[in-house]
Amino acid sequence: MTRPTCKEALELARAALEDDARMTPGPWHADKDWTWEVCAGSPGQASAIIAKCVRQEHAAGIAAARSREPALARWAQMVLDARYDAESDQWANESWAERVVDNEGADKARATAAALLRAAADGDADAVAVALRAGADIEARDEHDRTALLLAATYDHVPVAKVLVAMGADPDALDDRHDTPWLVTGVTGSVAMLETLLPADPDLAVRNRFGGLSPIPASERGHVAYVRRVVQTGVDIDHVNDLGWTALLEAVILGDGGRRHQEIVRILLAAGADRAIADSDGVTPLRHAEQLGHDEIASLLRR
Repeated sequence: MTRPTCKEALELARAALEDDARMTPGPWHADKDWTWEVCAGSPGQASAIIAKCVRQEHAAGIAAARSREPALARWAQMVLDARYDAESDQWANESWAERVVDNEGADKARATAAALLRAAADGDADAVAVALRAGADIEARDEHDRTALLLAATYDHVPVAKVLVAMGADPDALDDRHDTPWLVTGVTGSVAMLETLLPADPDLAVRNRFGGLSPIPASERGHVAYVRRVVQTGVDIDHVNDLGWTALLEAVILGDGGRRHQEIVRILLAAGADRAIADSDGVTPLRHAEQLGHDEIASLLRR
């Protein structure tokens, strides 16, 4: 059913209630099947039927209304509490009815938003599409300020992210940890998600809570394929985070010196990373590698 505005619903109800003294046979008998067919497209008319039945203590009509359209009970109550005065042809409490309509709209918005966020976290692309068609706000947030796209990126649900990006979801929406869908790809190392988000034109310069860009956590965590792809995007690979470290420094200091981090050092150097940028104490990547016993990485940095 299409939900009418408050004024539309009350006007439809007024037409039905103004002759309330007479409960004559006709289209306002709620216990007739064809009555519901006539008013099936209008909650205002249907709620007027329920309201008339209640006022006239029409038991059969009340029973039919409850069994056929239980969701319309709130609309019927709105009509009753708005209190139509036939003599003045006015609603005595129209503002109350308007609040009911506003609250109903808010309830629907919360429900569709919750459905969208749940579907995104679960990786259900079809349910995401259904929630959006039902009117869900694509930028709705959960208790941690995460949007559906951020949830999809966090759990690497690429099909969900594709739906959301196609519908215009923001790749730069920050949550309460200062993460965005784009920044999260540096943590997960998902190249597929990176490729999905690039058409949305994410801000490659947005910083995480440590002041870093996406290549920095990716280099630390050994996400070789991600680093190989992200250096091609134009992101600043020499960016220095709040700890005073570049992606190259993190690969050396926080890496294990093994093959993955060796390859990341090769990729960063080939992409033009500045091996001379030292940390806040003036220690270079080469010096760190030597101190940590990462001989292969030290050899790469000496070339």
